[in-house]
Amino acid sequence: METQSTKKKITFKKITITIIFMVIIAVLSSFGKLLDFWTDLLWFKEVGYTSTYIKQVFAKLYIGIPFFVAFTVFMYIYLQRIKSNYYKYMNILTTKDEEKTLNQTMGVVSVLTALFFSFGIANSFWMQILKFINSTSFNIKDPIFAKDIGFYVFTLPLVTEIFTFLLGFIIFLMLITIVIYIVLISIRQPMDKEELGSKIRRLRTENSFVSLQKRVMELALDQIMLIGVVFFAIIALRSYLASFALLYSETGAIYGAGFTDINVTLGVYRIQMVVSIVSAIALILARYKRNKKLAAFGPIALVAVYLLGIGAEMAVQAVIVSPNELARERKYITNSLEYTKMAYGLDDIDVENFSVDQDLTYDDLLDNQDTISNISLNDYRPTNEAYNQLQGLRNYYKFHDVDIDRYIIDGKLTQMFLSVRELDKEALDDNAKTWVNQHLKYTHGYGLTMSPVNKVTSSGQPSMVVRNVPPVSDYKELEVAVPQVYFGELTNDYVVVNTDEQEFDYPMGEELQTTKYQGTAGIKLNFLNKVLYSIREGSFKLLVSGGVNSDSKIIINRNIMDRVNKIAPFLSYDEDPYAVVVNGKIYYIIDGYTTTKYFPYAEPFNENANYIRNSFKVIVDAYNGDVNYYIVDEKDPLVETYSKIFPKLFKPMSDMPKEFVSHLRYPQTMFDIQAKMYGTYHTNQPDIFYNREDKWEIAKQNYQGKIQEMESLYFTFELPDEGNPEFVLSIPYTPTGKQNMTAFLVARNDGDNYGKLKLFEFPKSKTIIGPEQIEARISNNDVISRDLALWDSRGSQVLRGNILTIPINSSILYIEPLYIRADSEKAIPEVRRIIASYNDKVVMEDTLEKALTSLFGGPSDPNEQIESSVSDEPTDIEQTPVDSPLPEDEAGLIKQANELYEQAQEALKSGSLSEYEKKINELGNILKRLEQ
Repeated sequence: METQSTKKKITFKKITITIIFMVIIAVLSSFGKLLDFWTDLLWFKEVGYTSTYIKQVFAKLYIGIPFFVAFTVFMYIYLQRIKSNYYKYMNILTTKDEEKTLNQTMGVVSVLTALFFSFGIANSFWMQILKFINSTSFNIKDPIFAKDIGFYVFTLPLVTEIFTFLLGFIIFLMLITIVIYIVLISIRQPMDKEELGSKIRRLRTENSFVSLQKRVMELALDQIMLIGVVFFAIIALRSYLASFALLYSETGAIYGAGFTDINVTLGVYRIQMVVSIVSAIALILARYKRNKKLAAFGPIALVAVYLLGIGAEMAVQAVIVSPNELARERKYITNSLEYTKMAYGLDDIDVENFSVDQDLTYDDLLDNQDTISNISLNDYRPTNEAYNQLQGLRNYYKFHDVDIDRYIIDGKLTQMFLSVRELDKEALDDNAKTWVNQHLKYTHGYGLTMSPVNKVTSSGQPSMVVRNVPPVSDYKELEVAVPQVYFGELTNDYVVVNTDEQEFDYPMGEELQTTKYQGTAGIKLNFLNKVLYSIREGSFKLLVSGGVNSDSKIIINRNIMDRVNKIAPFLSYDEDPYAVVVNGKIYYIIDGYTTTKYFPYAEPFNENANYIRNSFKVIVDAYNGDVNYYIVDEKDPLVETYSKIFPKLFKPMSDMPKEFVSHLRYPQTMFDIQAKMYGTYHTNQPDIFYNREDKWEIAKQNYQGKIQEMESLYFTFELPDEGNPEFVLSIPYTPTGKQNMTAFLVARNDGDNYGKLKLFEFPKSKTIIGPEQIEARISNNDVISRDLALWDSRGSQVLRGNILTIPINSSILYIEPLYIRADSEKAIPEVRRIIASYNDKVVMEDTLEKALTSLFGGPSDPNEQIESSVSDEPTDIEQTPVDSPLPEDEAGLIKQANELYEQAQEALKSGSLSEYEKKINELGNILKRLEQ
């Protein structure tokens, strides 16, 4: 017979085994998360943002644990209270041993419920809670309730979500209350009639177990009625909060609260709030007076108020507002105009009248040589094709896209196209896609290509001032001392450096040059880290490879967009980073945005945002992978709030090296949003806005054969009355439904003027020809249309580039480059003609200089000429041999004519239009000679 001590030992042993088993299961189930946490921690330590990562991970714990404890205690007490009420009502007596299992079950239910709800709160609201705690005032009050905008951005969304969450929790309590009573009546029924109270004895004598259940359900309903009191209290608070949400209403003539919202809907919400409070009181009275009709008052009254409110809103809108809508909505339209401009940073645009005298002369062009010399004769899309064809060098090199920036070359502001030569491992031969090649040997891209936007070669291709491998630069300012690219837009996998394998650096003829990484990036691969990253990357070879030694480092998260999103996923980033060359190294600059959809009265530009600021920039080192966040808009309350939450994430603008400051660009993404919004909201007059009398839209152009909305473009030109050329971002406007130009918007980029918006508005009394009208004139020009049709039918394709709208003095000049591409898979688009238009005249010439001379005649001083846009061929690119003299005899001429024809056809097939044109011209000379 077992003793009591033996029983306790056996019980203790079972408990110990159970605990160990549960711990093992918990560890195994969470191993993946623990692995991710540790390996991520090592990476964040490498990039220097450990505190940011720890804050993100543990913020959920800081928030979740208190909620978990509170929910657990509340649920356990609540369930025990239900059990206690049931036992008291049923006159049930039990022992501690009998209740042990039930209490443990209730404890488990309490813990599981708390885990579910606390995890939901922590996971969904952790950032909102942190922003609420660290909120920053906007110092702007809304026009209806006079509350700071910070209340709407940081407080209202969080409180609204929490009340919605609480409503769900209340409904859950109601359901679990019913379930618990059903369970209790199933396992705890009074069996001894003598021990029952009078009410239970009567039920037993009637032998009605159904009646017993009914009475217990009434007891449950008593409990639910108490929950209902809390439910109505929450409804009252939600009705109060809904009043503020009217400032995002979309029911009236404008976005935001209108006449009906303020004069009817607001009153309905207040009535709902009062009715909810009365309903809660009525529910309390109904419980104690056992009056079901009184209990039904609340739901019925709320439904009635809701339906009457809808009817009142429709009636007021139809009878009072619609017949005189402008008068009723005028002050609310004013609110929408004012606050939408504030939300998009359009409230301080410098508006200047542009007279458009159109009195430009050739001498004026000479006085604006900096503007003329930076006219973009290249388009970034054909330029990207040219880079990949001419400078790709090997199949595994790829230029992802072409960026535009400006540099000071020989003391002059010069606009440049540039693109980084990245390594595309997918383009490796299938036999070369071994683990060693992909992760140890082919580790990086190499160098970049750069060309001025205003220069083309004699064959119509970009004039590359930085080219080849190793990089050759025509200017000292553009020399690339560290050309290796370990971090970029195509670097989507991990690599291991400092191994026993030599890294491929660049091809040199038949040989491959190698290198060894000397940078600071990477995590040391000791044995433990080898094991961890082998599991994480799913690569057993990483663990057993003989080439990986104690000095080796693994570099992960090499894609620059993945890198910044890993560090701060709660921020928004521009999808198009751009590369710059600073101090001989390659860097990427990424524009960062803060947005919210809770700015009162501001019309949204998409479903997730009605406020945007380019509040920070991120600079990423292409060699070391260093990432630095800089605040560039210290007036933005959102970025200030984020900097309070993550104090070591951002650096002040004053810490940004001045070499990078000169390369900052106003982001095209944000400018496009602002330009679209300003087309509608540029007026300050509610009457004009309401009638849409002066709505603008982005001008259209014929781009590559299709009429489409113009793209905002970076230009370098001298703004009227400014005196110096500037690098700006610009877009022209036309009135809605018309083609004449009414204004153009400019974002400035240089020096203290960075970020300033300026609008040049044309006289309403003049009709200024717009880009689409110029495109039509080009198409209708007899000479130009004939040539275009001819080129399009001779085994080639004509591509019309972006039409450039260039203000000079008080005039507007239009320039459009014309590309011709051979009908061949590998053909490169080449700039073959330049179309220029001024006033009523349209011309097409071989070069920009000829086109401008055709438009404006020559200079008053013959010695002064516009700088040539055709560059000399670089000396390190293969040249075409000088033509040999023509044969003297007829047979020789016929033979050479046949050879030239064959060579011309081969050039056309290979996509070289310039070579094709050259051979055809030579063939023409021979035919003339034969004719003679």
